[in-house]
Amino acid sequence: MIEFSHVTKRYPDGTAAVDDLSLTVPAHRTTVLVGSSGCGKTTLLRMINRMVEPTSGRITIDGADIADRSPVELRRRIGYVMQNGGLLPHRTVAENVATVPRLNGVGRREARTRALELLEVVGLDPALADRYPAQLSGGQQQRVGVARALAAEPRILLMDEPFGAVDPIVRAELQREVLRLQRELRKTVVFVTHDVDEAFLLGDHVVVLAKGARPVQQGTPAEIIAQPADEFVAAFIGADRGRRELRIRRTGGAAVVVDGEGRTVGTLAGDG
Repeated sequence: MIEFSHVTKRYPDGTAAVDDLSLTVPAHRTTVLVGSSGCGKTTLLRMINRMVEPTSGRITIDGADIADRSPVELRRRIGYVMQNGGLLPHRTVAENVATVPRLNGVGRREARTRALELLEVVGLDPALADRYPAQLSGGQQQRVGVARALAAEPRILLMDEPFGAVDPIVRAELQREVLRLQRELRKTVVFVTHDVDEAFLLGDHVVVLAKGARPVQQGTPAEIIAQPADEFVAAFIGADRGRRELRIRRTGGAAVVVDGEGRTVGTLAGDG
């Protein structure tokens, strides 16, 4: 479990990226931080592995203050996936995945064996192991990034808008992969996105943030959709425009699902 207690991050110009935040991230679930660009969600995420240090307040993991741990040691125990993959271009796929185990003293052969196993875990052919990142598609690079984040067997996985740079079809594939991996591995995942639909798809627990990383509502996707806390949340998730109101319309003898603005969003499963 990760806990933020009255955490603030203030920059030299006086801007508060995070302003007196208290928040609990439950263990073994996916918590999604969602909000507009510049609201502080990425700053919040990077505080967990001390890539950003708070100006004040306390962050604990299972009750232990992360300020008492070496940032390098902490980062080697926490998986981190970023938007562009962050792969080292001069290293092969297998070498990228094995980076943290090698830094932790794992032998070269053992680290490579583990890397090949992880490529299969994230849905990649181990035959790609000796290619370089530039020889992979964007979706493949992101999968390698996830494999690398899992290589040290972390309990916590941080994902910072990891699918923002890929096309919609690949993004949907990667989202399904995250859901599958979480069902199997049950990590404590903190996922950052500005896409509310992605948040509702992936999150067990969703935190809607306003400027200064101020939580305006948190709960399950169903709870937030059913009862937006205020006008800000309603507007952010599209409830104020009827986007979340669905109904059935008969078209050519089939049942299709349309939103509050009459746009088709799907079909009714099993309709005869």
